[in-house]
Amino acid sequence: MGVSEVIGPELEEINDWNCCGASSGHATNHKLSTALSVRNISLADKDGYDEVLAPCPMCSQRLIISQNDVQEDKKLREEVEDAIEMPISNNVKVSNYLEIVKNYSMDEIAEKQKKKPEGLKVASYYGCLLVRPPKVLKFDDPENPKTMDEIVTAIGAEAVDWEFKTSCCGGGFTLSRTDVVVKLTNDILEGAVEAGANAIAVACPMCHANLDMKQSNIEKEYGRRFNIPIVYISELIGLALGLKPKDLGMDKHFIDTGSVINAFSNIEK
Repeated sequence: MGVSEVIGPELEEINDWNCCGASSGHATNHKLSTALSVRNISLADKDGYDEVLAPCPMCSQRLIISQNDVQEDKKLREEVEDAIEMPISNNVKVSNYLEIVKNYSMDEIAEKQKKKPEGLKVASYYGCLLVRPPKVLKFDDPENPKTMDEIVTAIGAEAVDWEFKTSCCGGGFTLSRTDVVVKLTNDILEGAVEAGANAIAVACPMCHANLDMKQSNIEKEYGRRFNIPIVYISELIGLALGLKPKDLGMDKHFIDTGSVINAFSNIEK
């Protein structure tokens, strides 16, 4: 919210919103998960909004897929409308955080930026949910997305070219199959470091949790200490705008973010 208050757009919470069901919902009951997601969209339309920002990629993916499913399946649409007790809206666009920044805030960033980083080389990590399934989400290039890289470049950091932009981190398997997640995150971190990055930017809470939290597990399993900061793209924007690191939550990470913060220290645009 702090970043949006500076560069827009104005954000408001959907009244009486509910969980989208995420992975557990659509894996067990398609109609239920569709109803959970579509209800949020219909509530937004009811309150007069024409666009919904879902900052979590799983949420944005579920909302968009559910919206698409009820448009293509008349029977499902009728069942879901009966379940949520309101008409389904076709008038609301669902966007992820990167889309919102690119579509509405790039000029504001350029105008209101107060600090420019020095020596910050960022690997933009999109994960697997922001761009897939591409035929439904229709966001960026599913194999080599560029939106986050453009934002990184806009604030004055270097966006490194690397091969693991859209590789899966293991997502929700972090508890049930920790061994798999540790292997996947090790490969991603190794790819970023080999590409010359000294920080990784993400736009997904689950990706952040795995890449940030599992570095200690990786050290125990593979004997390698990466100690590379994992930061939200919104945190990088906030630092560029001159917002305080603590207000951005940068003191709450597992891996210390001091090197990223220091890259912005006393360097005016």
